[in-house]
Amino acid sequence: MTATVPQPRAAPPPPEASAPFRAGGSRSAGGGLAARAEAALARARDHLLGLQHPDGWWKAELETNVTMDAEDLLLRHYLGILDGQLAGESARWIRSNQRPDGTWGTFHGSPPDLSTTVEAYVALRLAGDDAEAEHMRRAAAWVRDRGGVESARVFTRIWMAVVGRWNWDELPVIPPEIMFLPAAGPLSIYHFGCWARQTVVALAVVMSHRPARPLPFGIDELRRPAGWTPGGAPAAGGGEALCRNRPERVRGAGRPFAALDRALHRYERLPRWFAPRRVLRAAALRRAERWIVRRQEADGLWGGIQPPVVYSIIALTLLGYSLDHPVIRAALEGLDGFTIHDEKGRRLEACQSPVWDTALAVIALVDAGVDPAAPAIAAAARWLVGEEVRVAGDWAVRRPRLPPGGWAFEFANDYYPDIDDTAEVILALRRAAAVEGADEACRRGVAWTLGMRSRDGGWGAFDADNDSPLVASLPFCDFGEVTDPPSADVTAHVLEMIAQEPESPRTVIEGAAAWLSREQEADGSWFGRWGVNHVYGTGAAVPALVAAGAAPEDPAIRRAVAWLEAHQNADGGWGEDLRSYVDAAWRGRGESTASQTAWALLALLAAGEQDSGAVRRGVEWLVSAQTPDGTWDEQWFTGTGFPWDFSINYHLYRLVWPVTALGRYVSRRPLGRGGGRPGGARLGGGP
Repeated sequence: MTATVPQPRAAPPPPEASAPFRAGGSRSAGGGLAARAEAALARARDHLLGLQHPDGWWKAELETNVTMDAEDLLLRHYLGILDGQLAGESARWIRSNQRPDGTWGTFHGSPPDLSTTVEAYVALRLAGDDAEAEHMRRAAAWVRDRGGVESARVFTRIWMAVVGRWNWDELPVIPPEIMFLPAAGPLSIYHFGCWARQTVVALAVVMSHRPARPLPFGIDELRRPAGWTPGGAPAAGGGEALCRNRPERVRGAGRPFAALDRALHRYERLPRWFAPRRVLRAAALRRAERWIVRRQEADGLWGGIQPPVVYSIIALTLLGYSLDHPVIRAALEGLDGFTIHDEKGRRLEACQSPVWDTALAVIALVDAGVDPAAPAIAAAARWLVGEEVRVAGDWAVRRPRLPPGGWAFEFANDYYPDIDDTAEVILALRRAAAVEGADEACRRGVAWTLGMRSRDGGWGAFDADNDSPLVASLPFCDFGEVTDPPSADVTAHVLEMIAQEPESPRTVIEGAAAWLSREQEADGSWFGRWGVNHVYGTGAAVPALVAAGAAPEDPAIRRAVAWLEAHQNADGGWGEDLRSYVDAAWRGRGESTASQTAWALLALLAAGEQDSGAVRRGVEWLVSAQTPDGTWDEQWFTGTGFPWDFSINYHLYRLVWPVTALGRYVSRRPLGRGGGRPGGARLGGGP
């Protein structure tokens, strides 16, 4: 992968954007609806082609919530570089997301979230908003009613400590000596998911120094009133038991870890002149420093995601790195590359998704009838080949003899290629006409993916066998997933990919299919780890099982079809609210969205339901909901970083998935990715 990271810029539509659609068999797809679907597909295809960067990639906004912007202001305050104009632009964006009751949430239509509201409020104060302003009074009153900043999550209180408004003694301890724990031990940093691992190492440095640059104001108005008792609506984030990939806390683990935390606090209170502690701490900090610096990516960031970036910047400045040090300067410039300025204000993306977006766009366009050798497809394929990861990252701790390969999610994230992206990139490259190096890259990617299979036969996103049940019991793990066990959606994408690769062992394909069959819910759906939720999991699993050889009449496929038909909205579309992660009543329920309707259609089409009423109604919804410029409006968040805790609105999802679904409907090609292998075992042994 090249060290230079391209940045988005406006691009004119490629020359072939208006090329005629090559439909295959569309006359049999249902009369007038087929013609309208074909016209909608052509508009969407041209819109998607027009979004391609001249270098061959696609990247749309990855929208999250205002904690990104609030924490950016807090970081800049701590570093002493907060600019008034910048703060004002960020504040405008934060204010625009405030609800009438004074709160902020974590996704469109979400319940109010205490920690998000605390961080947004403090950021607005930092930007100059008066605590007595009506919108600020509403926010502070709501926070107090819900238990104040004292009830916020640990990470919010860590930020308050960094800006001098919380006592470090009242936070859990993460000692940098964690760096000495062996990789095979039960609490090694390598038992954390990669996103948590990078954050924990940097936080260990920060918490050992206990920095504080006090805000120019107090936050007493956010503190819990005397005599407060729990009441009102529960804080967002309850109902953990339904979050499939959140490891259940080990029975009885809370008390030992609480005791461990007390012991660590006592260790932190040892005098700094106490020789054993001084020597051990200094060695641990040196090891953490080397670990952090070594993992800085070509774009100046860490892991391509916001949390490890901001904490790594603070950690390194505490270790003596000046703001003009090349490492820090590159990091701050990298954060600027995550920044969007428009009429809504200034906001940060938590991450960027060019490799993922480009792979999905290639698959969609070929499904839409674009020639696999067209310039747009060839340019994308060449760019994807150039993004192959050829170095060993943290995944090699568990797989030391596995040669590197695969693709990451971002422009530059060589230490953390991910299995989901790798599967989709290989599917895309196999659909495109051959370009130089593509076959070799795919072969390496397939081999790497096969080597990353977990012991139970499934695949996680970044690591193999990253499923420790202990780490989630640590006192600071109160936000999001901290491990990376196999999930149905990632395993399904891998299965769909390896099923078309001639060198894939049949035993591995059958094992993955059996894993998916075991993971099917009793109601016929599959859980979605990285997309919302059962509609996403089912939309991934059914095409994968069919590609692996399952017949449309297989009982597992029929149960999935029945579940999708039962959850189709009256308007013909499908939707699922993020609350399905914490409340089973929301499974498959929610306002219709373009991306979720497309996922349902992909499953139904793979199951042989091209002429069913459910498919016709779903296609009708997509055609009718299309905007004049060829895309779809989608305010609802249909992606996740952490189910329920951290949600994502991928702005390309509203376009790329409907193009794929409409393309397969119009062409009568249910899979469109090279097909699968015949002779698959019957999968009806599921629940």
